[in-house]
Amino acid sequence: MALQHTPPPLFRHVTSLALLDRYILHHLLMGLIALTGGATALIWLTQSLHFIGMVVQHGLSLLAFLHLTLLMVPSFISVILPVTTFLITLWFYHRLAGDRELTVLQAMGLSPLRLARPGLIGAGLACLTGYGLSLWAAPIAYHHFHRYELEIRNRAAAFLLEEGVFTPVSKGMTVYIHERRSDDSFDGIMIEDDRNPAYPVTILAEDGLTTPQGDLLRLVLHNGSRHTLNRHTGQISTLYFQLETVDIGSAHHQTFAPDVAELPLSALFFPQGNLSRHSRNKLLIEGWTRLTNPLACLSYAMIALLCVLQSRFSRHATFLRPTLAVLIVMLLMILSLILKHLAEGNPAFVPLLWAEVLLPSLMGGGSLLWASMRHKTPSTSMAR
Repeated sequence: MALQHTPPPLFRHVTSLALLDRYILHHLLMGLIALTGGATALIWLTQSLHFIGMVVQHGLSLLAFLHLTLLMVPSFISVILPVTTFLITLWFYHRLAGDRELTVLQAMGLSPLRLARPGLIGAGLACLTGYGLSLWAAPIAYHHFHRYELEIRNRAAAFLLEEGVFTPVSKGMTVYIHERRSDDSFDGIMIEDDRNPAYPVTILAEDGLTTPQGDLLRLVLHNGSRHTLNRHTGQISTLYFQLETVDIGSAHHQTFAPDVAELPLSALFFPQGNLSRHSRNKLLIEGWTRLTNPLACLSYAMIALLCVLQSRFSRHATFLRPTLAVLIVMLLMILSLILKHLAEGNPAFVPLLWAEVLLPSLMGGGSLLWASMRHKTPSTSMAR
């Protein structure tokens, strides 16, 4: 007769706790992925409407449109991740309380800190993801987005040129074409270039075509003349050419200048060049924001856990506690925006940025620890 091995009670208890952690953590992570994905898709859809004009007016392909707009997704996720972490944590733990599952677990002797552990693990994973997005993925994606958008806008200037129309392709430059061929070349071209007001230029050419040149759009002209007016002397100088090139994209003054959102952390804290005080403060606050924002995942999740675990189940408080948690998080978000605005003017407010995201976690963790120390397990109660 085979002997059946019965695991010790302590081992069975530890196994049940591990199963409980996996159960709660699995639902939290799946819900977080679904909610974050849905919110990101909604934001992406609304923001993509700004680029529909490129598709309709400038002939931008669907693949290029998707490439351009999807590069914004990491920035969207890094912004909404703390909010979605809070919402999914509040929703799932409140559902456990509403189904009396938390009541059963508390009756088994599990402390509030023990019940909060899966939620804190999930918030910690969201925090690490937020740091990966904020410090690496979002700046790199926005860098490529900025370059690609500039390239598309410069190339799109060719689609703005219409037959028989004086087209202002940039500030100070107007292009007129007599006829447009099927291969995107032109007949009868006139260019009025007033980018240098002291020496305005008029260019006439028999034909020409456009060719991309890096981030610029270059107009190649054949068989024409270049007339330059010297406003100081009133004289006109004329130059005849067989081949001439004009960079249309450069007229936008859209040479590639990195945006604050795409700079690495080192460039934010140690900027190069002679910058104004306001510009340096703006870079500095952007750097501190990237370091503090992901911590909001922990703070907001802690608020959700406290509002559910630190109170007994009550039918009358079913909507009161979630509403209170939402109001607290909204106040913290408003406070964060105010502090960032103040810190841009005075970096002395930077410690308050850290306090705003760290204090809820520290105070909430201390509250859960104190409640757990005071928690009486069934065995302790029976012994007394």
